Amino acid sequence: MSQLSDPFGTGALRASVLRAWQDSPTRFTEDTNAETDLRVGGYRDRLFVELAQNAADAAALAGAPGTLRVSVAGGELRVANTGAPLDAAGVASLASLRASAKQGDTVGQFGVGFAAVLAVSSEPRVISRTGGVAFSETRTREAAGSEGAVPVLRLPWPVDEDLPAGFDTEVRLPLRDGVAADELLARLHDEAEDLLLSLPWLARIEAPGAEWTRSEVDGVVELSTPSGTVRWLTRVGENVVWAKPVDGRLTEDVLHAPTPTDERLSLPARLIATVPLEPSRRRVLPGADDALAAAAREYPALVRELAPEDRLELVPEAGFPLSEVDGKLRELVGRQLATQAWLPAAEGDDLVPSSARVLSVESPRLLELLAGVVPGLAGISGYEPAQLLATVDADRLDVADLVDLLIGVDRDPEWWRSLYDAFLPLLDNHEVTADELGALPVPLADGRTLPGPRGALLLGASELLDLLADADVGGLRLVHPEAAHPLLERLGAKQAEAADLLDAPALREAIERSVADAESGLDTRPLAEAVLRLVSDTSAEGLGALALPSADGWRRADELVLPNSPLREVFDPEVFEEDGPFSVLDAEFAEQWPSRVLTELGVLDEFLVVGNSDEQPEIRDLDLVADDAWPQALRLIAGQRETWQALTMPDSPSAAWLERNALLAGRAPAEWRLPDAASLTGLYDPVPDVGVRPDVLAAAGVRAELAVRNLDDAADLLDRLGDPDREIPPGLILRAHALLAAADLEWAELDAPERVRTVDGSVVDAERTAVLDLPWLGAVWAPERLVAAAPGADVAALAELLDIPLLSEHAEARVSSDGEFVPWAEMTALVLAAELLNIPLPEGGLVVHDELTVEVDGVKRATPWWVESGTFHGEHHAEDSPEGLARAFAWAAGRWSERYLVEAVLNDPATTTYLL
Repeated sequence: MSQLSDPFGTGALRASVLRAWQDSPTRFTEDTNAETDLRVGGYRDRLFVELAQNAADAAALAGAPGTLRVSVAGGELRVANTGAPLDAAGVASLASLRASAKQGDTVGQFGVGFAAVLAVSSEPRVISRTGGVAFSETRTREAAGSEGAVPVLRLPWPVDEDLPAGFDTEVRLPLRDGVAADELLARLHDEAEDLLLSLPWLARIEAPGAEWTRSEVDGVVELSTPSGTVRWLTRVGENVVWAKPVDGRLTEDVLHAPTPTDERLSLPARLIATVPLEPSRRRVLPGADDALAAAAREYPALVRELAPEDRLELVPEAGFPLSEVDGKLRELVGRQLATQAWLPAAEGDDLVPSSARVLSVESPRLLELLAGVVPGLAGISGYEPAQLLATVDADRLDVADLVDLLIGVDRDPEWWRSLYDAFLPLLDNHEVTADELGALPVPLADGRTLPGPRGALLLGASELLDLLADADVGGLRLVHPEAAHPLLERLGAKQAEAADLLDAPALREAIERSVADAESGLDTRPLAEAVLRLVSDTSAEGLGALALPSADGWRRADELVLPNSPLREVFDPEVFEEDGPFSVLDAEFAEQWPSRVLTELGVLDEFLVVGNSDEQPEIRDLDLVADDAWPQALRLIAGQRETWQALTMPDSPSAAWLERNALLAGRAPAEWRLPDAASLTGLYDPVPDVGVRPDVLAAAGVRAELAVRNLDDAADLLDRLGDPDREIPPGLILRAHALLAAADLEWAELDAPERVRTVDGSVVDAERTAVLDLPWLGAVWAPERLVAAAPGADVAALAELLDIPLLSEHAEARVSSDGEFVPWAEMTALVLAAELLNIPLPEGGLVVHDELTVEVDGVKRATPWWVESGTFHGEHHAEDSPEGLARAFAWAAGRWSERYLVEAVLNDPATTTYLL
């Protein structure tokens, strides 16, 4: 084999390295460890990055854009490039772990980055048109006499191989076992686009079945890739390039210096800058702040390259930095964006964000109208833009603040209408609220511009304006016709129709002071006529203060009665005296207007229904009725739907007032009963014939049934029960007492009666009586001293309200006769009766007496039955008679209401007794 030429002096390089290893074995170990660190550490995944750098440097040295081609042949990965060929300095750099041949603006042709090839090959070769060198792990191990790990890239050997046509250098990498060529090519596909963008001297990258090209026009770098064309907008400064995808937005990237580092960035543009890096070119060295600050100063220039409507794409969104470098860079970029002019203005030159205002709703039309009105207004608007620009110190201009700024602005009505037109869709889409627009200025017909549409009136037909002019009402807020807009209605303005004018505060104020104006000599008739004409077209409330002419001068409308009103016949004549609460409307004036219009103002024609303090409807002015006119007044009330409903509603306050205060035949309605209310005979007298229907009498309080609704009812009923001149049926007495006991009233507020009605109808002093609470006691107590209530009544409550004792607590009694105890089950007749009536036998038995006597307060009295303890479970006694046995059994069995049926069966045990 012929001797290979050695144009790069590799023999001398090898000899020098081997001598160094022989002289210092530790140097061999250091070189081995250093190369291992580079292979598995900083350059482990930078194969194409480092080879592309070398290609870009070669192109730069040659002064022509370069091409990089990647191919696979014979198990080798081959990376060829155009540009300056390999030279001796390059070979020396390749064989040195601590030196680089980089000069000038080149990135590194060649340097320690070449160690990246060791990740895929242990036998790399570099073939160039000036010669070639090879590195070999096997040959190095033989030369060093080592069996272990060796530094592959320290010993170069010359090689003589042919280059592919059109290329100046090719790196050939026999792949290690386990390294797949297709995976490497896939990695190239992922990295090629970024490499072309970062390395401007590299114009083309080729791979099997794919190619990437780079071109640049007016700062836009266009990358043609297998998946399509990608364009980047760039801004080139001194040692810095900022790049932004023309289509899309970066959200996460890494710093490129110029090839990718491990410093993660979150800016929406790529930074390619000369920044001090560690030898691995992965991390920024401390002290890089000046380089980062210089890069940040160029950032707004990139922003200005964009169309004004797109510039916000380059404003970093708020978020946590992805690295320490990212945090510094975001802060520096944010400071530059806040203090340089780049933000489009609504009018004029770009604004510095820190002195700009950004409208928080998106509306180009608003921006157009507000240009020149709001100082420092940005030409970009919307909630999200405002939030984003706040990060660069721009003031967010909310709609409410904008409205405040517009107060005092002098513009013609047409401009204001255009402004309303711009706001309306924002309100419809809920982008602004009515509250935010509440103070929006409104130009008025009188030339003023006042804040806030609420209460303003939108002029309708022109005759309304003439009508108000005749009335001479000042202060009406009438919107200028040329500014009228639907938005104003949405914000509280109203169409100037009759009802709206009647609600206008200015007109209301004029009405309220009209009587005082009339009394001071002003002519208020035009105002009265204007209001009456408006009321003719609509209905309104609260106009009762309007001054109208009456028989004794000008009075409030709600203090007047129509000349032909029936109320004049039922009100007391004193009502219409000069100082009375009412007067009569001037008859001639009344003839000019329909009664409906006058009554709308409050002029009385019939009784009115109003709401009281408890928001219940009640009939007004009942206290003005003459004493002898109540029958006619009741007929009027019954003939009017509203008053009749107010009178007959549940818990009607008007009905309660009438039953105590109206007069029928000289007495209040509550003191009478209806003629057909026979169940109240004795307690109440029938009402005389006063010419009023029974249902009207009942609604006014004439009694149809026994009722205790309040303490007044209770006191009246107790007085009637205690009246000895009244003859009251026994059943009514019992029902009255039961009703009193059931009433849930504050009895402490009512004095107990001195006289009460007993079961025999007697009226006696209350202190001589007791309330029957246990039925067996009634047989031994004098009826003229016994007060009772219908069965089931709360006798304890009755005793409390009458302030008399219960009989069981008042009388001392005991059984004084002897009897024989008999179990219930042994009493044949009772057993048969119980079976027939389906009444279970009680437990225990009964003490049966031939004649049962009880000693009460020292006096012996006969009784048919008795319970010794006064409870259901006490000792039962009975005389041996159907009456006594039936009562004892019914009480013991808890079937007291069936005592008479039991007695009937005992008297005649035939089944028919129970059935018939």
